[in-house]
Amino acid sequence: MADKKAKITLGAAVLFSSLTIWAVHFQQQQERDTMYKGVLKDDERRREKMRQREEDLLNSQRKRELYERVQNVDKSSLT
Repeated sequence: MADKKAKITLGAAVLFSSLTIWAVHFQQQQERDTMYKGVLKDDERRREKMRQREEDLLNSQRKRELYERVQNVDKSSLT
């Protein structure tokens, strides 16, 4: 009878330990995936910011060209 209880206790302890180890590895993998998604979002934000800056630069250049055609600009006074 005591032998049977010991085997059940050992089996339960092994099962509990195995489940705990699996849960920890699963949680670590979830955290890695979440951090990687953050990196992807940061890359996308950086690309969008760069695209917006390029668009702003082009708009600024277009405005300058338009203003220079409309207004008389002395090139020597710009420096």
